[in-house]
Amino acid sequence: MSIIDKTILFVQSKLEQAEGGHDWFHIERVYKNALLITQEESCDITVVKLAALLHDIADSKFHDGDETIGPKTARLFLEAENVDEATIIHVVNIIENISFKGGNFERTFSSKELKIVQDADRLDAIGAIGIARCFNYGGFKNRALYNPAIAPNLNMSKEEYKNSDSPTLNHFYEKLLLLKDKMNTETGKKIAAARHRFMENFLSQFYAEWEGEC
Repeated sequence: MSIIDKTILFVQSKLEQAEGGHDWFHIERVYKNALLITQEESCDITVVKLAALLHDIADSKFHDGDETIGPKTARLFLEAENVDEATIIHVVNIIENISFKGGNFERTFSSKELKIVQDADRLDAIGAIGIARCFNYGGFKNRALYNPAIAPNLNMSKEEYKNSDSPTLNHFYEKLLLLKDKMNTETGKKIAAARHRFMENFLSQFYAEWEGEC
């Protein structure tokens, strides 16, 4: 069995009880997005595949904000499978630097492979699936759908972003609508543009229905 197949089985097992927006199917979509992007990019395909599969193996949101568990879990698995150290370091660096974190996060590492996996992950946060994931997580955290009295906060620190409990719709302005302009690859930019328009149309419809206009 290949290391990719072993990794798929490992991730499926670890995320069996995960929240619906961060479960195996999220990983699978990011994996497919990454493979699509690699068709137009020169890269280490093995690193891209492993990083896409392991990028959310232990999301800090579900581990009391601890950002070290994911990289550690990935490293231990890859070491147990005798993956070479250079690949492990690269994959761990991607996991540590992929997240949005309110847009106020200075990356300490950069590579073509990180840019590909980051785009793949961000694509799953926008468009129709992004909207579904956003409201699924809002429901998971028992947040209000929308409250006109609570404005989006576009200047949050990393810690404020992590601990925010604002209404779900605010997340569109605090993250989702910002992602289009943060894409790294040409393929990512092209797909993101279409998904961004879909979200804008959704918001227009949402506000119209909220006001009883249609």
